[in-house]
Amino acid sequence: QVQPVESGGGLVQAGGPLRLSCAASGRTFSTYGMGWFRQAPGKEREFVAHISWSSGRTYYADAVKGRFTISRDNAKNTVYLQMNMLKPEDTAVYYCTTAPTSSGSYDYWGQGTQVTVSS
Repeated sequence: QVQPVESGGGLVQAGGPLRLSCAASGRTFSTYGMGWFRQAPGKEREFVAHISWSSGRTYYADAVKGRFTISRDNAKNTVYLQMNMLKPEDTAVYYCTTAPTSSGSYDYWGQGTQVTVSS
């Protein structure tokens, strides 16, 4: 079992930056990669970004390309999401999750961290 724990959320003005962290504990060697999702009030959870532990290959949702950067520190079993040029529509609870394989599925989820962008 793997337990992701998010941190770094908060309130930020539009146009500002914020960095989220996700520390994974447990059987992290059994995971292929990590992903970030978000869920805004009244909306479905949506994919934000993904990174593989071994290759570092990344994927992004179109809505965040060019503004968000996902990275990882293998030694710390930690994944980061650097968010720049934030917009009010980025307001959501951000979740970190583990990918057991490269198929695009995710299994273990963190509790989430709130990001609020004021206009």
